[in-house]
Amino acid sequence: MNLGIKNKVAIVAASSKGLGKAIALRLAEEGVRLTILARGKANLENTAKEIDLKTGVEVLSIVTDVSKPEDIDEAVSKTVNKYGTVHILINNSGGPPLGDFLHFSLQDWQKVLELNLLSTINLTREIIPFMQSQKWGRIVNITSVAVKQPIDGLILSNTARAGVIGFAKSISNEFAKDNILINNVCPGRILTDRIIQLAEERAKKSNITAEEVIRSWEQDIPIGRLGKADELADLVAFLVSERASYITGTTIQVDGGMVKGIF
Repeated sequence: MNLGIKNKVAIVAASSKGLGKAIALRLAEEGVRLTILARGKANLENTAKEIDLKTGVEVLSIVTDVSKPEDIDEAVSKTVNKYGTVHILINNSGGPPLGDFLHFSLQDWQKVLELNLLSTINLTREIIPFMQSQKWGRIVNITSVAVKQPIDGLILSNTARAGVIGFAKSISNEFAKDNILINNVCPGRILTDRIIQLAEERAKKSNITAEEVIRSWEQDIPIGRLGKADELADLVAFLVSERASYITGTTIQVDGGMVKGIF
């Protein structure tokens, strides 16, 4: 299937590894020119080289902390200076720590809102004008199945990511007239460094191994296994394509059937 996005320009946040990297590579395979963002310079540069070697597309890598508005301003400015515009935005950020409500301070709450909610708002605000001027734009927010089924011990994520869903639905209505389509993708248990970290933390609390934690998670998934980053990246590539021209304001989980709710 021709997705119709060759030579489009995309910014992919938190894309030096994990889901962000898989999404960036998948878009590059479609001929999308990329700006990839992350805080770690070494991993970011290695990812840029890997994508270039595998696909031959242009890749601009910018060390960026998306919780800092000034870093976002710089990343968007450099992207526009190089490519002239932005067509596609993938909002993505690292996950907050495990813990129950009384475990966290006000500063912890402020930090997670800056990282997981305000980063999405700030990046979107900077890029929407370019999309409006060209009457074409695609925004996909990478959140979590926690927005549909809160996860015990992840109250920071449950709260901040739910805010992203409300924000996205609101602006999807506002900017649909400009052919700017905005959707959310909710990863379930996808085998990434983040999932391994969570498994190790839960294993310590329960005095079992991380492998046992992962096996117990797999029992809750009808498909019977953890997901692959490529499986989520395929959906994202479709949602930012011309083939998804009548889809906006949706929240879709990629979870192997883990979420039991109907909606």
